Formats: sequence, C-alpha cells, structure tokens
Amino acid sequence: MGEGFGFYKEYISGMNAGLATVAVGHPFDTVKVKLQKHNTDVVEGTLRYKNGLHCASRILQTEGVKGLYRGATSSFLGMAFESSLIFGIYSQAKLFLRGSLPDDGPRPEIIVPSAMFGGAIISFVLCPTELVKCRMQIQGTDSLVPNFRRYNSPLDCAVQTIKNEGVTGIFRGGTATLLRECAGNAVFFTVYEYLRYHIHSRLEGSKLKDGYLVDMGIGVLTGGLGGIACWSAILPFDVAKTIIQTSPDKATETNPLKVLRSIHKRAGVKGCYAGLGPTIVRAFPANAAAIVAWELSMKVLGIKRD
Repeated sequence: MGEGFGFYKEYISGMNAGLATVAVGHPFDTVKVKLQKHNTDVVEGTLRYKNGLHCASRILQTEGVKGLYRGATSSFLGMAFESSLIFGIYSQAKLFLRGSLPDDGPRPEIIVPSAMFGGAIISFVLCPTELVKCRMQIQGTDSLVPNFRRYNSPLDCAVQTIKNEGVTGIFRGGTATLLRECAGNAVFFTVYEYLRYHIHSRLEGSKLKDGYLVDMGIGVLTGGLGGIACWSAILPFDVAKTIIQTSPDKATETNPLKVLRSIHKRAGVKGCYAGLGPTIVRAFPANAAAIVAWELSMKVLGIKRD
C-alpha cells in the first residue's frame, strides 16, 4: 500500500472517485429527491410525478440542464471529502483486519466491518452536506417550498438552517444517514470485491488481464452492479432521510423507522421506494464512474491492488 505516508494516495484516489460520481450521477439524484419529496408528501392537491422521466422533463422544460444540477456545489464538496474518507478508511481498515492472513480471496469478516466502519465515519460528513443538497434540490420546478422560505445558495441554506434550527438542525437526519451508509457500503463493497475477484480469476493467465481497457471494463461492471445492489437494499432509509431533512417543521419525527411506517400507511411499499427508477438508473453509471476513477487513480499513483 505504499511506504511512509503513501497511504494518502488512497484518499486522493477516493476524492477523484467522488468527483466522478457527482459529475455523472447528480442529475439522477435531483430527480430522485424530487420524487421522494412530492410523491410521499401528505399535502393534498400537490403535483405527483408519474415517473422519473416525467419529473426530469418538467425540470428540463422549466429550468434547463442547470435545474438538474441544482445543489451540485455542496454535493461536489461533500462527495469529494466523503469518497476520499470512505475509500481511504475502507482500504486501511481492510489492511489492518487482514493482518498476516493470506491473500486468498475476499473475506466477508474483513470486508463488512471495514465498509461499515467507513460508512459510520462518513455519515457525519454526509449528513449536513446532503441536508443542504436536498433542500436546494426541492426548490425550483413544481416546488412545495414557499418563495419566502427559499434559499439563494448552498451557503445561505446552511446559514439559515443553523440560524433557525440551531447547530443540531444541520445534522437532522443523522440516524437515517448512519443506517444508510453502514448498510449501503457493506453491500456495495461486498458485491464489488467478490465480482472483481471472480472476474480476475477467470482472466488469470490471459493476455487481457493487465490491459487498461479491460481494467476499465471490469471497473464499470463491478462498480455498476455493486451500486445497484447497494441502492436496492438501502433506498427506504434514503427516502426517510429525504423526508426528515426537507421538512420545514422542527417537530418532524426524526426516527427513520417511524417515518417509514408513516410513509407505508400513506403510500404503501411503493412510497418507501419512491425514486427507485432514477436511483437504479443512476446507480450503475455513477458507481461505475467512481470505481473506474478510483482504480485508475491508484494505478497512476503506484498503488497495487490486492
């Protein structure tokens, strides 16, 4: 993993993965957040989007491409830092837990706790940045937010949130974020590591094994499928997080399980999976981009993958 302070290269590689994720995935995330907010809200007479395509077309018609990247500033900053931490911490924790054990394939007893530990740490970074991102995203097209309560910028959103709700307000939805990140990263890295190991095992001895294009192809497949598995498992927690973080009422329930129970009563299982379409569509390219950026960055920086 490098000598001396070489471990920092893993964090740089992770940062590049985060930037790639936002560049590719943010438009899909905007559609997802709007679906989660509009299609689970209790206010009668408000717009319900038919599906992700309907929501995206509404945004493009009224705001253009810029509308799909609403809230991207905080997302770029948050994801760069978050991905730097999750990939760096995961790699270091995995190395620590493996110790002197032989490198004979993926070990769930190493992968899962390493991923969950990284997920727990980054949840404290993600919670405030995602709160700002989500509150910015629900503004604009068909917004349920009154004009006098809208924010001028991500910074204005953060300042107003702290002013009106206190420092704890910026961490609203922390429990839902923690559950989502711990479970999600455990699923993602488990699927990614096992797929990667088995594909490379099949290519053992082949001339294709060490080619850049082959590495990119494997990264696209393993990262994309890992992303789909991850988001399929944790979307209900993400729905609860969106509802908690975008509610203007300070007294809103913050227990994600109770929020999901309430959503289930109003909208059924479908409500708990609001935004599933754009989430799955986003999951493959965004996570594929993250893994390709991470692996290529490590290769350029001279880090050898196990």
